[in-house]
Amino acid sequence: MPKLLETRDLCSGYGDIQILKEVNVALEEGKVTAFVGSNGAGKTTLMRTLSGLLPVTQGQIILAGTRIEKMNPPQRLALGLSLVPEGRLVFPDFTVADTLRIGAYAPHARNNWRERAEQMYELFPRLKQRRTSHAGYLSGGEQQMLAIARSLMSAPSLLLLDEPTLGLAPTMVDELFNILGEINKTGVTIGLVEQNIQAALSLSDYAYVLEDGHIALSGPSHELLNSPAVRATYLGIEEAG
Repeated sequence: MPKLLETRDLCSGYGDIQILKEVNVALEEGKVTAFVGSNGAGKTTLMRTLSGLLPVTQGQIILAGTRIEKMNPPQRLALGLSLVPEGRLVFPDFTVADTLRIGAYAPHARNNWRERAEQMYELFPRLKQRRTSHAGYLSGGEQQMLAIARSLMSAPSLLLLDEPTLGLAPTMVDELFNILGEINKTGVTIGLVEQNIQAALSLSDYAYVLEDGHIALSGPSHELLNSPAVRATYLGIEEAG
């Protein structure tokens, strides 16, 4: 499969503090790629850098053959890259319907936005039930669904998700991962940062393990899931010896 997005020697951080250190990753078109690792490894920094919320200090980001590291977030959105940030960040005073409408503000997403909104209600039946409710009155899981639906309203080719199940109940986590699988089946490429490493590796096709701002390990997700080193270090599963 062709690469939809790749980075070359990507460096980024906050002010003078460098977090990402010559990171090279590739997201294959139509696949789910997971980014896992301990807290502080640089996963969120990577998502923010790919989406344009943090500046690139060195290296390249290439999306569908176009270098985007100097583009701002709206320009990247126009090329099909959308981020669901950690913490959901929905507007509490907007209704579900209003939130979906503003998700289609990008020029390329304005056509057929009503049909796309109906698709979101099919994908997220809970949102259809709450379409006139203000986002601030939704549960944490419903807000996360709304944040994902809002991003999908921009008709992205690449959907980046930063810790989508953070703080959610286990049953909601299972439901959300099922929905992410359905989204991927529609052809949307997914880049996923997720604290639930076992679930992330089970859903994804390929995965990168970040440590201290660099790629420590990568490979097909099923291989990493069955790796004794990964299981012991990141899943807390010691192999019987």
